[in-house]
Amino acid sequence: MDTIEVVDNRLHAVLPIKGMTCATCAGRVEKALQALPGVAASVNLSSEQADLKFDVAQVQTEALVEAVVRAGYDVDHETRELAISGMTCATCSGRVERALLAVPGITRAEVNLASEKATIEGVAGLLRPADLIAAVQRAGYGAELLTGDAERDRQILAAEEKRLKQETWRVLVAAVLSTPLLLPMVGVDLPAWLQFLLATPVQFILGARFYVGAWKALRARTGNMDLLVVLGTSTAYFYSLYILLAGPVGGHLYFEAAAVVVTLILFGKWLETRAKRATTSAIKALMALRPENARVLRGDVEIELPIAAVSPGDVVVVRPGEKLPIDGVVLDGHSEVDESLLTGESQLLPKGAGDAVVGGSVNGRGLLRIETTLVGEQSTLSRIIALVESAQGKKAPVQRLVDRVAAVFVPIVLGVALVAFFGWWLIAGNLTAGIITAVAVMVIACPCSLGLATPTALMVGTGVAAKAGILIRDPEALELAHKLDTVVLDKTGTLTEGKPAVTEVLTTGMPEDELLAMAAAAQAGSEHPLAHAVLTKAKGLKRNRLEDFQSHPGMGLIARVSGRQIAIGNRHLLAEQGIPTKSLEAQVAALEDHGRTVMWVAVLEPKTELAGAIAVADPVRKTAKAAVRNLQRLGIETIMLTGDHERTAAAVAAELGIKRVIASVLPGQKAEEVRRLQLEGFIVGMVGDGVNDAPALAAANVGFAMGGGSDVAMETAGITLMRSDPLLVGDAIAVSRATHNKIRQGLFWAFFYNVIGMPLAALGLLNPMISGAAMALSSVSVVSNALLLRRWRPTVKERV
Repeated sequence: MDTIEVVDNRLHAVLPIKGMTCATCAGRVEKALQALPGVAASVNLSSEQADLKFDVAQVQTEALVEAVVRAGYDVDHETRELAISGMTCATCSGRVERALLAVPGITRAEVNLASEKATIEGVAGLLRPADLIAAVQRAGYGAELLTGDAERDRQILAAEEKRLKQETWRVLVAAVLSTPLLLPMVGVDLPAWLQFLLATPVQFILGARFYVGAWKALRARTGNMDLLVVLGTSTAYFYSLYILLAGPVGGHLYFEAAAVVVTLILFGKWLETRAKRATTSAIKALMALRPENARVLRGDVEIELPIAAVSPGDVVVVRPGEKLPIDGVVLDGHSEVDESLLTGESQLLPKGAGDAVVGGSVNGRGLLRIETTLVGEQSTLSRIIALVESAQGKKAPVQRLVDRVAAVFVPIVLGVALVAFFGWWLIAGNLTAGIITAVAVMVIACPCSLGLATPTALMVGTGVAAKAGILIRDPEALELAHKLDTVVLDKTGTLTEGKPAVTEVLTTGMPEDELLAMAAAAQAGSEHPLAHAVLTKAKGLKRNRLEDFQSHPGMGLIARVSGRQIAIGNRHLLAEQGIPTKSLEAQVAALEDHGRTVMWVAVLEPKTELAGAIAVADPVRKTAKAAVRNLQRLGIETIMLTGDHERTAAAVAAELGIKRVIASVLPGQKAEEVRRLQLEGFIVGMVGDGVNDAPALAAANVGFAMGGGSDVAMETAGITLMRSDPLLVGDAIAVSRATHNKIRQGLFWAFFYNVIGMPLAALGLLNPMISGAAMALSSVSVVSNALLLRRWRPTVKERV
């Protein structure tokens, strides 16, 4: 719903406020807002909204937000997406961005030339779609709101298909009319009037889009590719018309130059459109995984419903060979499920009662009944699509430099064209050569390729990464990953399976079963994997009631069980409680040397004494050694970071070939260790899967979250690995390097065309038709080069 309107030349808006708890809060916010010039405010505590009337000539929306923040509260922000039509070059995308940023309430606007989408962030309540669309239209382009609605998206895709067909016909007709104009080049005379008749519809009907775009640019007091094309081809056309009507008899005509250039550029744009569509193939493949309907049980009857009508708790029936329409848990049935398009792993996974399944995967030979847990935008597949689309819509840091170059590109080209014209006319005394040279300069200049080089490579790179099970949250993470020289790997759950099992129980006199039962009772309140291992080992043993539980993060726990206070944890915890461990040190040290993680067990009350120790082994992942070797082959130093004792960590590191280990680290210290490495000059990637890894993932230059880990880790990291496979870390860095190389190559070719082409044209070494062909092919070559990224493949040869 639109929440902003104009009343008596003032904006009327409803601004959501966060953090108010009482009437005093509402009064404070209201007072802060009304202190601004020309603002009338009424704050409602129950709805948590501020009803505002203000004059944008007196106060900007940023001042409204600052006033709320200074009062100690906050405002909601929201994001909108628009499909932009009519852009032809980087100058266009920059103009749309500036137009959107001028709309009150917008804090960020990014326009992607390759995907033809705009992502806008702004203050909730001030971000009205109608204002955004109007701003884009005033800048001279078309805009449609992207709502995420499947039907709406299909309509936009259908419109794109229709537009491509229309462009195809334009190119064909232009080619038919322009081809005869080339006959004089092979010695066949063509009457001047026939040249005029053939060139005119190409120039003004089929090439009308360039005139429209140029007029809109001039109205906005800027320049773009359309303006250059119009100035160049119109100069050639009208000069030829002058020669035909009033010039010397037999004077050379350049109708063919104007018509052929328009045709070549239309053809180049057609090729570019087809190539750009291929950059979104990964998104389209993911979208194709979503079935439109689901078979839902209502009592004993199966009813086919649209996906939008399915709710959490509904039981969905999936037959053999069908796609799973929702995320859920298998109630009954046995089958094998192919999740390859979600995880990148071509492997059938067995599924039975109690197993979680993901929508979009393909059922095997069994019939499954699944209880729905997540639907719509909350489903795993929808979140993946949203993540990839978000990454593809954002700008990489290098693109901002390119945008600044593009902003001054057209004036520079026009300057070069004028210098060439006056040079040939005044110095060489050849007016005709001056005109044709200026035309060649304007036609060969191509700001399109500059604007396409970075976003097309990023779109293809994020797409192929998604197919391999690597989700990249933003282009900055993709761009930074290629620079990494150090990767820090968390041990538990990353290099190991994260499924520890008890292997040995040491006691100082207490029976093993009693020690296990006591430890299991104390850890009944813990979610830690080590606690789970003890509980599994103690299954079947009689346990006393847990009376009290205190967690000591990074050290262990202290609990009270049937009147006894028990401490279970590492040496730090026992040292803190003043309990000596000397009696078991030799045995524990031997176990740690073999990679065991040891939990010490002590009784604190009624009598303080060491009770024993429980050793746990967490098996190393099958691909962990190959993953470390792969990273080292990429020239990256690998470091293992763990809270385990030095001896345990050293044993695992030796098995995997890791030379540097940082052990005995408390959860809160992991981020500090990452920052310490950065201060040493390293560019650090952090790989983890747990909640306690989130601060370190955020502190690293690039965070890698293992897909089998927590949502917190996945939300914090720049890159999410959809499988719990450390080999994907090297793959993510490899695809980043490949993408960065394509960006560099694209920018090189874009600058090469312009830096080399314009001087050659200015010197009269290129005629307008060759210039037009070069201009048309420059964008196509940049996009086609980026598409070669689709041939990238993960390192399957190291898999075991």
